[in-house]
Amino acid sequence: MIRLRQYKASDAKTIVGWCKTEEDFRKWTSDRYDKFPITSEDMNKKYLENNGDCSEPDNFYPFTAVDDDKIVGHLVMRYVDEEKSVIRFGFVIVDDSKRGKGYGKQMIQLALKYALEIYKAKKVTLGVFENNPAAFYCYKAAGFVEQPEKNFEVEIFGEKWKILEMEVIGKNNLGVRK
Repeated sequence: MIRLRQYKASDAKTIVGWCKTEEDFRKWTSDRYDKFPITSEDMNKKYLENNGDCSEPDNFYPFTAVDDDKIVGHLVMRYVDEEKSVIRFGFVIVDDSKRGKGYGKQMIQLALKYALEIYKAKKVTLGVFENNPAAFYCYKAAGFVEQPEKNFEVEIFGEKWKILEMEVIGKNNLGVRK
């Protein structure tokens, strides 16, 4: 069983190591970073600038998923509205060797619980690249619903990529057993 803990600067090397190629980077995150390859220093600068404070819109609150203190995944939450009612998940990534074993779903379910119960979000959103059906089905299994009318395209490294928007509204849609 995994748990989420607050991200530590020392986690960056392991997490960045999972994005060995531009293809890996694109496959596992729709977040916008200034450049690829992303380095541990880039990641820490982006995350730790506000000391992990997500009390203001667009501040990051990163979490690391661990299983017996071994890092297995990572995600970021951030408020995207001034009312602090909508949290967006980003940079959701799972260790290559753990994919397909339920770690992603567990991580997302725990993060949803935090977002809805602790941070009192009314809605949780995320975007996933259309070319990543494994992530799409993982999010769907965790309780996210696609919002096709909100899908959009982004240009990354000179190429257009379609982002599928997904969201969970309130606790009734939470994909966790009670």
